Amino acid sequence: MPLPAERAWLYVQLAGYGKGVVISMDFLEGMLQKDKGEFTRICNRLLGNCFVCKRNEATKGDYYFIMKYREKFSGYLSVLGYRLEINEEYGVVQLTNPLNYNRYNMKLFESVILLILRIMYDEKKRELSASDEVIINMGDIHEKFLSLKIRDKMMDKTTLRNAISTMRRFQLVEVLDRELSNEDSRLIIYDSILMAVRVEDIKQAYEKLENYRKGGKQNEEADESEVD
Repeated sequence: MPLPAERAWLYVQLAGYGKGVVISMDFLEGMLQKDKGEFTRICNRLLGNCFVCKRNEATKGDYYFIMKYREKFSGYLSVLGYRLEINEEYGVVQLTNPLNYNRYNMKLFESVILLILRIMYDEKKRELSASDEVIINMGDIHEKFLSLKIRDKMMDKTTLRNAISTMRRFQLVEVLDRELSNEDSRLIIYDSILMAVRVEDIKQAYEKLENYRKGGKQNEEADESEVD
């Protein structure tokens, strides 16, 4: 089902979701054998997750590996139709597809949570130093959702948990406490959120959320999730 026009901009930033790739060893000539295997693994990670974050301890090594071989990564992925974007200030690598193939199309409430996380990142970051992690809890998300009056009540726990799982898959957040049903369960919001939701002014994110609120139930019922 086609996406509502006002939401299409969110999905371009998550391009790259999908198929794995087998890499010709000729392309990797001159690399150590162990590095060739790492190159293949990390290319497939990028195709599946779109982002690699330096702040994420689980992927920090992958980030530095990409930086070491950035020209090879960029060259190979460009042959597949992808663009490798590296923001060293944020410590984030992102894979995008200029032709918009292999997009992950979010459900309505996934898009809402994504925008809420972007807003909360901006608000929290103002209180922190550049090196501090942005940590929120589930109660913060509930409070922000209700304050925006997108619905009269909070989304159900399953919907919220699934939305957070999607954000985690794309390395936008990491869960610090397993039981997400608790209000005090914590999340880290990674700097990759700045590249996933690129707004010149945070007011634009609020404007998008206002469009969702005005759309109300009609948008919710019409929405579907697609993987191209």
